[in-house]
Amino acid sequence: MAVCEVLVYPDPSLKQVCSAADPQAAETSTLAQDLIDTMYASGHSVGIAAPQIGTSLRVAVVDVSESKLGRKHNHGLVVMINPEIIERSGQKTMREGCMSVPDYTGNVERAKEIVVQFFDQHQNDCIIRCKGFEAVAIQHELDHLNGKLFLDRISNPGTELFRRKH
Repeated sequence: MAVCEVLVYPDPSLKQVCSAADPQAAETSTLAQDLIDTMYASGHSVGIAAPQIGTSLRVAVVDVSESKLGRKHNHGLVVMINPEIIERSGQKTMREGCMSVPDYTGNVERAKEIVVQFFDQHQNDCIIRCKGFEAVAIQHELDHLNGKLFLDRISNPGTELFRRKH
């Protein structure tokens, strides 16, 4: 459909809690495709959420299958409408980056394994168990739907936030 401009922090849209999306609405399908197109066009992103392109609806996409960190454990392209984490276990700290915070990365603690429930782009009710990098990527994108950035999860910005080398 379209490759969209990605909003950059401190854009206030990134701090909004998103509303539920209608899985059957044409606008939701178009939004999901725009997210897919924008994620793949970046050449490096493994996920993106609707607020990053200025839409305050609970839709996000993740695909870690081409990342060396996610190659072994992934579900391919995951399109999530109204996703909710229903189970979490373990803890893991990983360095995260974000298209909306292009100049920084940071160490963020997340669950090692999650179970997430959502509607996919075909209105199917899905439940998947994710671990490793895919679990981290999904948690990162779901934070966007709740108005949070990885910056909000860094415990000590003085030692856990790093300027990205371009």
